[in-house]
Amino acid sequence: MSNSPRTGIAVAGLSLGTALNPLNSSMIAVALVVLRADFGLDVATVTWVITAFYLTSAAGQPLMGRLADRFGPRRLFMLGMALVAVTCALAPFAPNFALLCVARAFMALGTATAFPSAVVMVAALARQANVKSTRPLGRIQMANTSAAAVGPVVGGLLVSLVGWQALFLINVPLSLAAILLVRRFAPADEGRERGRASELLRDSDIPGILAFLGAMVLVMMALLNVLPAYRWWLLGGGMLLAVLFVWRELRFKPPFLDLRLLGRNRPLLLVYLGFAVFSGVYYFAFFGLPQLLQEAGGYDPGIVGLLMLPLAAMSVVVTPLAVRAIDRFGVKRVLIAGVVLLIVASGAMWLLTASFAIPLVFGLTALLGVPYGVVGIASSQGMYLSTRMEERGVAAGIYQTCRYLGAITATVLIGIFYGTGVNQENWGLMVFVMLGLGAVVFVVSLLWREQRKA
Repeated sequence: MSNSPRTGIAVAGLSLGTALNPLNSSMIAVALVVLRADFGLDVATVTWVITAFYLTSAAGQPLMGRLADRFGPRRLFMLGMALVAVTCALAPFAPNFALLCVARAFMALGTATAFPSAVVMVAALARQANVKSTRPLGRIQMANTSAAAVGPVVGGLLVSLVGWQALFLINVPLSLAAILLVRRFAPADEGRERGRASELLRDSDIPGILAFLGAMVLVMMALLNVLPAYRWWLLGGGMLLAVLFVWRELRFKPPFLDLRLLGRNRPLLLVYLGFAVFSGVYYFAFFGLPQLLQEAGGYDPGIVGLLMLPLAAMSVVVTPLAVRAIDRFGVKRVLIAGVVLLIVASGAMWLLTASFAIPLVFGLTALLGVPYGVVGIASSQGMYLSTRMEERGVAAGIYQTCRYLGAITATVLIGIFYGTGVNQENWGLMVFVMLGLGAVVFVVSLLWREQRKA
């Protein structure tokens, strides 16, 4: 088989694995009512099935990226998919809800290997097919962006036809297919770190990794208000661990995360900031709009799921067009154009304060899908270009964590705005916040400078 078809199949396998994390982060939402009934839970307790996945994904992505950089992305990807397959085959038989949450955490850890590993492999895939890196990266990003949007629809069908167990079982054939495709068609790992296990363990900066994970988990638990009585203690503990992490990384060689290098890499920091704020704008609509349509508009949840589908569809359609535009005009111009469209789409959401007509909602969700696809691929390509080859795995992991930070921030703010009621007036206030955040992304995009690196 020639290099181009081999690369296409390898990218398909990587895209399939990459899609599993956002897919599982969103489709579980439709199973909460069923899980409450099956396990006899209250509303607050059942949300742990979502929280466990979010926390593990956000904290685990940079760690998985670091491991991909050190020991090889192909083997890490297959190991992660194997963990997903085993976990999801066993999860439906969990005797209690606590073990089900543990299974969700292991599933998140396994799926967290996919995107960083795929980004590390992009350079080899591009060389193999003799194409620019934007092509394979664009396809991977398309899977990453569209999976979360179709998750509620897929989850609704699985739960209604089979039950919540199907949300786990569906991952078994998908993860096995990803393993087979990547094992057969992806390029072998290049030379990575070798040595005795004790030496590798000594140089792995375990205290730094634990401080990073602990700080991420505690801060996000505080933001999500997982334990209301201990919210400020969690936040304080997270900040303390963050300080210890910075102190450790500045003293240890080689560090888990080279903060000195990151501090000098202004383009990468701007990519992270812009993508985190952009994710906040997107999840304002993704989480806030369905609640508005159900409670204020009176639409059935199934109808709401269908009304959100154009967002995913347009992001899929637009992404390959954005890839071609990047090849022709460069990352920065496409990024700025996407952010301008984001501001326009956010402003158009104000129309929902006057009407919930289905054609209007359909058009607005489709309109929002355009900047989501454009900014998504432009940001990921900006991250890729702003990072040295040997650090692209951990860079991709932090990039994904920025997505979760944006999502969590949006969730917290939505809770504040909807605290007095899910209505059109409060939605109008949220639109103004979306416009303000869009303006921040625009300024950050103007400041970013493309720096091509090997």
